[in-house]
Amino acid sequence: MLAPVPLSPDVLSTPEGIANPYPAYRAFQGPNPVRYLRLPAGPLTGRTEPLYAWALLRHADVLAAIRDPATFSSQTPTVFKTMPKFALLHDDPPHHTHLRRLVSKAFSPQRIASLSEWIGRLANELLDTAGKGSVELMSAYAVPLPMRVIAGMLGVPDEDYPSFKLWSEAVIGYAGMSAEERGRKMQEMMGYLARIIAARRAQPAEDLISALVQAEVEGAALSDTEIRSFAAVLLVAGNETTTNLIGNMMALLADRPELWRRAREDRSLVDPIIEEVLRYESPVQRFPRVTAKPVKIGDVEIGAGEIVDIVYGAANRDPAVFEDPDSFRPERPTNSQHLGFGLGTHFCLGAPLARLEARITLNAFLERIPELGRGEGAAVRQGAAPVSLGYKSLPLVLG
Repeated sequence: MLAPVPLSPDVLSTPEGIANPYPAYRAFQGPNPVRYLRLPAGPLTGRTEPLYAWALLRHADVLAAIRDPATFSSQTPTVFKTMPKFALLHDDPPHHTHLRRLVSKAFSPQRIASLSEWIGRLANELLDTAGKGSVELMSAYAVPLPMRVIAGMLGVPDEDYPSFKLWSEAVIGYAGMSAEERGRKMQEMMGYLARIIAARRAQPAEDLISALVQAEVEGAALSDTEIRSFAAVLLVAGNETTTNLIGNMMALLADRPELWRRAREDRSLVDPIIEEVLRYESPVQRFPRVTAKPVKIGDVEIGAGEIVDIVYGAANRDPAVFEDPDSFRPERPTNSQHLGFGLGTHFCLGAPLARLEARITLNAFLERIPELGRGEGAAVRQGAAPVSLGYKSLPLVLG
């Protein structure tokens, strides 16, 4: 009988490791970060040499890195060379602070709360269209709801959202398409945004793109390039995280009929369920940083200019912080310590919006769907975007 092949950290960059990273997290969540093949060389990535990264898997190490942007810089495109620089995502303080102020008002608690009624109407429209019985949840609901919300906020027609989804996948799914195809989709997205920006310069409206056109940073107006970059970030981040949060949440609940019954009778469980989904199956699993100077983590010396993955998904299953971390327990007392939306300087700007969309979704489903279960055919996890944990396809039965 052949001995089992030992698990390698390199599995983290494979489709299987992206779809289900938790066995690797458990295997390598020790006192030291682990080094793994982040991007291979070849036509798929457009790289002439492989790129290795260090993965931080412990809650304490992730927390320390998040709190130290001077060491763990966001300016990763200088090393990756597989993506353009995006505003906010790839900026460090103090410039990041100025840029964030531009859009923070649009994502304030008051502004987000004012969207509740509109998002509720969208959610019920999509549920009406989905109907009862067998439903593929991602295409019927989890993709279109966040897309239509962020499209509405940006001021672009929601009928264009199928293109938005393809462009989002090009930005984050760089392990799943060729560098040539990715570049083509990026050009399409930037060309589309350029046309919208030009229209708003000629005739402003009550939307985010108009606000960016009229905004100033440090006394200077934003260039069209900067506005396109901003809009692209909002477009991608505004849908990808929430789509995965909704999909992961509904899949977990479909496997737990007793919890579904309890939540229908007691809506105080809605928020704890959402927070536990964010911990247990974090929609954003990891995000890269580049070391601005040498740093020692555990027994490992990491030089300047190295890619370090801050692995939120592993930190959120760290037994040093969460008792029985591989169990789904909405009422666990340590839920407030999860890092599902990051922390500090780069805490997810859209966290209040994502939570609101998840809350409206869950309440709408609980109100209208007495029984929830898995549908025929296997659910399919995405395996192309290392940053995300989510479904490509999720058949459910809405009973």
